Amino acid sequence: MTETFDLVLAGDRILVDGRFIPAEVGVQNGRIAAIGPRGAGLAGIERRELTADEVLLPGLVDTHVHINEPGRTEWEGFATATRAAAAGGVTTLLDMPLNSIPPTIDVPSLEVKRAAAALSTVVDVGFWGGAVPSSLGSLKELHDAGVFGFKAFLAPSGVDEFPHLDRTQLRTALAEIAAFGGLLIVHAEDPGVLDSSANEGGTSYPRFVESRPPEAESAAIAAVIDGVRETGARAHILHLSAAAALPMIAAAKAEGLPITAETCPHYLTLDEGHIPDGATQYKCCPPIRDAANQDALWQGLLDGTLDIVVSDHSPSTPERKFAGDGDFQVAWGGIAGLQLGLSAMWTAAAQRGIPLEQVVGWMSRATADFAGLRGKGRIEVGADADLVVFAPDEAVEVDAARLLHKNPVSAYDGARLTGAVHETRLAGVRVQPETETHHGKLLSRP
Repeated sequence: MTETFDLVLAGDRILVDGRFIPAEVGVQNGRIAAIGPRGAGLAGIERRELTADEVLLPGLVDTHVHINEPGRTEWEGFATATRAAAAGGVTTLLDMPLNSIPPTIDVPSLEVKRAAAALSTVVDVGFWGGAVPSSLGSLKELHDAGVFGFKAFLAPSGVDEFPHLDRTQLRTALAEIAAFGGLLIVHAEDPGVLDSSANEGGTSYPRFVESRPPEAESAAIAAVIDGVRETGARAHILHLSAAAALPMIAAAKAEGLPITAETCPHYLTLDEGHIPDGATQYKCCPPIRDAANQDALWQGLLDGTLDIVVSDHSPSTPERKFAGDGDFQVAWGGIAGLQLGLSAMWTAAAQRGIPLEQVVGWMSRATADFAGLRGKGRIEVGADADLVVFAPDEAVEVDAARLLHKNPVSAYDGARLTGAVHETRLAGVRVQPETETHHGKLLSRP
């Protein structure tokens, strides 16, 4: 007797094992149950035939998202962030432990965060914990409660309730985390270098970049590498901006140290030379640097020094983002890019001759594996049926006011991108980003 699946998706370009093939995918009970050749005639209660301009991708896994709820929900919230995620092809995300109030630095604050998320997530959501001075010594309790790892800053975070670790505290955190096999993810900028590079601020974007030089990242990353070597802990470098640090990361990997690193679409698609003075929608820390630096970051991805690409979606209200009338020292730093990461990356990658399947790999399978979510980020039998129908040749003109995250501010406003998400499915069920109220589930570390 022929099996009838809940859903069958069929098309000429379905991404399986890193390459596009003609295939049919059968979904049963939220998981991929069968993959057959095109024309196999898999039977489904629902059948979706991809058009000639569409491809089927695994849902993206974004491991670096600031949702800010509760406490700063006027900046962003679970309902708006996860709708934006679904609209951009992201089916799983991990929420950062700041800038919510309380920050996720102990088990009670994790429970507050989970309660805030429980009734409004449109995609699947997991949580990072925070390693701050007051939480050292009790990180295992939060680890056992299901966080995916611990975020630390090595320079001031920008919010008082999430203080940074000094070098001694960094070693303490790494040793503690090594004892239970956890993961430390690090905002790596050195406060001493930042202090010595500080300037008067103002509307000049190059002056802002000068205030956060590559040496700030390199010095902090060197400290993380030394700590990993000493303790054996697993560590991850967040949002690498400075390509100057790539050789030391590559050397640490060659040494066999358990260290990984990420970068973000805004570092790979935007560059200093095209950022006008006073345009604080482009402010982030570490900063967007010049085109030569961007070229080197792409090379770092291609050669494997960089492991994943994530959004670092860090929105705020327009009042905070444009505070100071264009003064980069005053405005809030953060790029709201959750909905646009795939299209922005594909637009830039295509111009460099990098295939779509490689871009998707950096943003789905690699990010899922980094988080330990082996059932996500891939189209294979047994995996979650988190799937995206994408039109890679379709033109997209960005209008910040029409994006689904909470505040209409975007560094991509007015940009002409290529590649549109036509459909996002979570566990096989189509998500309607503009109207969905609750569809996702809350995840704990596997």
